[in-house]
Amino acid sequence: LRCSCRRGGGLVQPGGSLRLSCAASGPDVSFYSRSWFRQAPGKERGFVAGISWSGQDVYYADSVKGRFTISRDSAKNTAYLEMNSLNPEDTAVYYCAAKKYGVYYYEAVDADGMQYWGKGTQVTVSS
Repeated sequence: LRCSCRRGGGLVQPGGSLRLSCAASGPDVSFYSRSWFRQAPGKERGFVAGISWSGQDVYYADSVKGRFTISRDSAKNTAYLEMNSLNPEDTAVYYCAAKKYGVYYYEAVDADGMQYWGKGTQVTVSS
């Protein structure tokens, strides 16, 4: 499986919005859950949002609930992270990751359990 997390990152002002895309290709791609993680300078990588392989279950870190929305388009084998009301604390490199047959919250947040990773995209929130 190959994950590509390149589109949508960049510089945005506080209060602004961005949408990240994570396209995947390869065998059984539709059976992979997707999660987004982020890593800010000097900080550990942390969970942001996750969606089960079926798309029926979504999970969010408390810091982004109500502002971020994760979704997936099975026809395009692409997951999206819609980010609204961005603030400087959201500045980080964002990574998408995938796990086969991932369903539950504990799987979505487990970075070590992810089987595939995208290269990451920089999101900078600054005025």
